[in-house]
Amino acid sequence: MAEWTQQKILSMAMEQSAIDLCCQPEDFLKNENVIVTSAVSENCRKYLKLPFFCNLVSYGNNLVASLDPKVQKVVCDYMERYGKVHAFETPNMHVLDDAFRQYGYRICFMAEYFLPELSALKPSTCDYELRILNPEDFEELYVEQWSNALCKDRKQLDVLGVGAYDDGKLIGLAGCSADGREMWQIGIDVRKEYRRQGLAVSLTSHLALEILKRDKVPFYCAAWSNIPSVRNAIKSGFRPAWVEMTAKEETYVNEMNGVGR
Repeated sequence: MAEWTQQKILSMAMEQSAIDLCCQPEDFLKNENVIVTSAVSENCRKYLKLPFFCNLVSYGNNLVASLDPKVQKVVCDYMERYGKVHAFETPNMHVLDDAFRQYGYRICFMAEYFLPELSALKPSTCDYELRILNPEDFEELYVEQWSNALCKDRKQLDVLGVGAYDDGKLIGLAGCSADGREMWQIGIDVRKEYRRQGLAVSLTSHLALEILKRDKVPFYCAAWSNIPSVRNAIKSGFRPAWVEMTAKEETYVNEMNGVGR
């Protein structure tokens, strides 16, 4: 079992981000912004579609952009103008969105990513039975109820879970997917009638500790507006680590929004 330190966890996350963005881990620690050309990377997070047209990342020190060279100048100007905080805000990001439309792209994904804070990560108790689940236990669980904890389209990546049971009935599930080479992403679902009882925190914290036991880094992603999810991350012992903003094809954005149906 790995000897974990806070610095090691952060360093491993930056190493994965560097693989995803085709940059160096130390780029995220610089005071000045960094721009690199995106390319296909074999060990990137499994759900990413590379190369990026534009992906902005900040670990709180600067901005790192991985992009198509044809938008380098507009992105560089944007980064210098708005900096590491305001680049991820409206109305500022509309500047990029407007500039990308001529190439058939729009700003699409914005998210905050969380890493465990070792001093805060503890196994939270609950009033229900908890069970460690493995891939062979998931086969009947690929339904809408558990669609945050498990991913039907990437079953092969679902490697570990913790389930909560009430008299044999599955009432909550935290699952993780092996999305990175050394990092597993946590997703959580709790049946509506069992919410606000601390189940999500108990499941998330237990799963995070199980992941660390397997020498992997757990990470957690939430939209800024998903207050329940962010609260769960914090209560479970996670803290904000980095943010990302990604452009995707306009046709993809329209499809997600149901435009033209």
